[in-house]
Amino acid sequence: MSGELAVGLDLGTSRLKGVVADHAGRVVAAAAEPYPTARPALGAAEQDPADWERAVGTVLRRLGGATDVSSWSGIGLSGMIPTLVTLDAGGRPVGPALTWEDARALSEGDAFRTRVGADDLYRTTGQWVDGRYLLPMFARITAEDTGRAAATATVAGAKDHLHAYLTGRLATDPSTATGFGCFDLASGAWSEALADAGLGGDLRVSLPPVEPSATATPMRGELAAEFGLPAGIPVSLGAADSVCGALALGARRAGDVAIVAGTSSVVMGIAGERRLDPAHRYLLTPLTGEGWGLEMDLVSTGSAVAWLAALVGADEAGVLALAARAEPGARGVSFLPFLGPGEQGALWDPSLRGTLTGLTLSHEPTDIAGALLEAIVLETRRCVGVLSEASGSIGEVTVAGWMSADPVPQWLADATGRDVHPAASGGAGASALGAALIAAGEPAAQAASAGTPARGEVRHPTGGGMERWGELWGRHQRLLEAVRRPGGVDREESVR
Repeated sequence: MSGELAVGLDLGTSRLKGVVADHAGRVVAAAAEPYPTARPALGAAEQDPADWERAVGTVLRRLGGATDVSSWSGIGLSGMIPTLVTLDAGGRPVGPALTWEDARALSEGDAFRTRVGADDLYRTTGQWVDGRYLLPMFARITAEDTGRAAATATVAGAKDHLHAYLTGRLATDPSTATGFGCFDLASGAWSEALADAGLGGDLRVSLPPVEPSATATPMRGELAAEFGLPAGIPVSLGAADSVCGALALGARRAGDVAIVAGTSSVVMGIAGERRLDPAHRYLLTPLTGEGWGLEMDLVSTGSAVAWLAALVGADEAGVLALAARAEPGARGVSFLPFLGPGEQGALWDPSLRGTLTGLTLSHEPTDIAGALLEAIVLETRRCVGVLSEASGSIGEVTVAGWMSADPVPQWLADATGRDVHPAASGGAGASALGAALIAAGEPAAQAASAGTPARGEVRHPTGGGMERWGELWGRHQRLLEAVRRPGGVDREESVR
């Protein structure tokens, strides 16, 4: 990659982010384009794949205008998972895509787990499959929209469709394949038995071939010309956003933890071997090279911050500023941040809901913001603790996205008792950068990842801070136990 540039595109929950990176993994240009999410029914979260395609063209043109496209060596892809795209026999989308936020197939997910055996399913796939995985999502479509189901020839992920749009060839990578609910980690291939169970025996519906993340295919000639790019520029399959984010943050050694905070917060620990958890507190994800990702997803953390920002008439930075001014403990206000609804971190409980307790007329927006941020940090602490136990090692913790902004890094250091490295400038586009490193080739990724994106000032845990966060942890646990007890929240327990 010497003297050349690589491009990474990340198909995120709310926007497509793109970066151009040099041979050292330094971002030299960035662009983004949003697209809408429709919520036509309770629990629904739908997007139009045509919006993704338009966003790709917009972002590539902007990146091309900011750099010399003749120096581009390739394009890598990253994307949100699981997000369902149903394709007809000609590879065209049938109906809207269902994003990972769509919660309408929870009963189908429960039925799938029960039918094949929840523990057996976890041992095979490394996933605690619920209604947000692609097979249960498609099972709901089969039951409720027979016309769409009949027109579907292939079930695919969002990034799979984006790759097919750019290259004319449909394929998926191992990390994205985990989002289907039938990928066998041991064999590195689809489990025919699980696919058959998930698709209801409908052998007419196929799944994409699974290929390595670095597999590259030339961009379609007409698109390359339309976007002003060199003919034949290769497009790599890339990987799931969590895997690409961890790669960009330099999380490679056993015990390292990468936290990428966006709409949700992905907490990815690194392990040297395939290691499952009997309590299924984390998911097992193949990395692009050697090793495995122990993955937890705190759903809707960023969405919760955006929700509060809208309530108080601020933006994301404004909520962080309010939280920074709050007293430790938020003057008795406690928050369970499960606004998703549900939780897919260490607890994996879809029944959890957001809970705010301890409010009085004396409280102000600073207290509510502080309580929400404290709760997100405490649930992140829970995840980091489980990952340390699972990996058997304590490595570096690196955080990118909105959680890399003050006051969160110091709070994380004190709450976890670990050094925390915030990504410089927020590490915006970490997953896109990881995709660019994959496109650049694994040797370049290995050389660059140790220092990319550039890290900000490390935050060390302090004695007083660790003591305060220990007290907050106890209060947080008591509130959680109270809301999970039959009968709901006990007032005295919630504020103790």
